[in-house]
Amino acid sequence: MAAVLPGFGRHIGDLLSKSSGFIAGSLSAATCADEVEQADGAGCQDDAAALRLKWVAMAAILVAGVIGVGLPLAGRKRRAVQTGTAVFVTAKAFAAGVILATGFVHMLHDSDHALSSPCLPATPWRSFPFPGFVAMLAALATLVLDVLVTRFYEGKHRAEVARAKADAAAALAASTSAGASDEEITVVNVVVVQEDEHKAPLLQPHSHSHGHSHGHDLVQSEGREGEVSDHVRSVVVSQILEMGIVSHSVIIGLSLGVSRSPCTIRPLVAALSFHQFFEGFALGGCIAQAQFKNLSAALMASFFAITTPTGIAAGAGLASFYNANSPRALVVEGILDAVSAGILIYMALVDLIAADFLGGKMTGTPRQQLMAYVALFLGALSMSSLAIWA
Repeated sequence: MAAVLPGFGRHIGDLLSKSSGFIAGSLSAATCADEVEQADGAGCQDDAAALRLKWVAMAAILVAGVIGVGLPLAGRKRRAVQTGTAVFVTAKAFAAGVILATGFVHMLHDSDHALSSPCLPATPWRSFPFPGFVAMLAALATLVLDVLVTRFYEGKHRAEVARAKADAAAALAASTSAGASDEEITVVNVVVVQEDEHKAPLLQPHSHSHGHSHGHDLVQSEGREGEVSDHVRSVVVSQILEMGIVSHSVIIGLSLGVSRSPCTIRPLVAALSFHQFFEGFALGGCIAQAQFKNLSAALMASFFAITTPTGIAAGAGLASFYNANSPRALVVEGILDAVSAGILIYMALVDLIAADFLGGKMTGTPRQQLMAYVALFLGALSMSSLAIWA
């Protein structure tokens, strides 16, 4: 009898262990089912109504994006909204707050929601804070990319400056050797093309009464290095910011597009339109400061404006067979959301807020500077409040 009891005890223990595992699995499956039902709108499913709202969302978000990104570009030649004016600086500060809140409040939260879903196994997804970790790596990678691209463009510019100086010196030597008098010597107008987009005259054409004064013009051309550096930074910032915005715009569009619930889509239309407008304004301001040609600026603006509507259209086409709560979809969405959060947080803090507020660009009266700070906080708070609906 004593020999039978230990074996019986082990058998009971195995049964209890299996039962607890079965119960835990059942609870997890039930929780996952609840998660799926909540994501699908908790019974508010109407494919026809959802499709109509998706069309409305595509149109509204497209218009908001075009207006947002187009205002700074159209205002480049208008005094009231030119880059550097009080109106532009205030609006750009508001847009920077919007982007910062998008990264912290929306994208990080969405990443955490996806990667902590009960539809994913607890190990490893709920045993380590992957959203913050991936966002941190993305921010550091953006820093490295920012530095490398900036150095590439600056090296390219220095080579062009050296070539322009050599050409000017050769032209001067040729004029001197031809026996030209001092009064006839004219500095050749040398134009350097930066990034094949922006033209900056390094030497201005004018006459001198003494040939040795030409060396002074070559020295003066070096005084433009600060302006060129600002131009290079604007080019790099606009390109990296567009990459970060576009990456999360695709995710947002797909998420809305695959939804079959009008109750879920309806509040997102206004929230995403607001979001798209001010993100577009921030991007348009960076493109305007980079002084791209009209064609390049239009291409960058168009690519931004159509990304979210295209994502919605793609999601609508996949809605019938795409399972947004499958483990693979949740992992991909969570990681991409975290990457987008890291990029946007870095760009907002370093290249938008710190560059303007700490880099000496915040000029004007104390009242104008105060308005810029107020706009920054209002932008962050207003975008954060949209998390109630989106």
